[in-house]
Amino acid sequence: MINQISNYLKHYKLRVIGVVILFYIVGVIGIATFQTLFIALFPFALVLSFLAMLLYDSSVFSGRAITGFTLIFIGSLILEIIGVNTHQIFGSYSYDEALGFKIFNTPLLIGLNWVMLVYSSASLVQRLMGDNWLSVLVASVLMVVYDLVLEQVAPLLKMWSWDQGVVPFKNYLDWFIIAFLFQTILKLMKIKSNNDVASVIFVCQFVFFVAILILIK
Repeated sequence: MINQISNYLKHYKLRVIGVVILFYIVGVIGIATFQTLFIALFPFALVLSFLAMLLYDSSVFSGRAITGFTLIFIGSLILEIIGVNTHQIFGSYSYDEALGFKIFNTPLLIGLNWVMLVYSSASLVQRLMGDNWLSVLVASVLMVVYDLVLEQVAPLLKMWSWDQGVVPFKNYLDWFIIAFLFQTILKLMKIKSNNDVASVIFVCQFVFFVAILILIK
């Protein structure tokens, strides 16, 4: 069943990519005009993006890929729980309500978000420069660039906020270290990430946050 869905989506690749782009355009318009409603829908948008990314490539349902994604999900969630409760990782921050259900003051969706960012950034970089160790470094840097924008809009979207409204340099340093660790997991476990939809989702999310920053802030 999954293989059939994946083959169907690949056959209509341009249409699928068009739907993804339209999805984020609607999101920008929605946030700009009906901010409260669309912020409430943010968890569903994140899950839908994740599912679209997975269903496009059936290879991500292999035992190796599932193991790698599970390690990243659990690892990122543990690090976030430690960070938000002790402030020893990332800095002094707290989660708001936009990302939904929390355990130990940390939304479960943040682990899903880490998996999606790691995989989608790897997909984008590997399409541009191949699957090598340099791509691991570049994808990690790309994730930090993504976070540079995300941190500016996260409080506006009620995702999380920083004490005194200041994002510390430590956050970006820790982001790079953790991103590099997770990118290395993909590399060592030989999880292929040549996924067109994942690449498009990464770009769309980045542009989405830039657009929100311009329109709202």
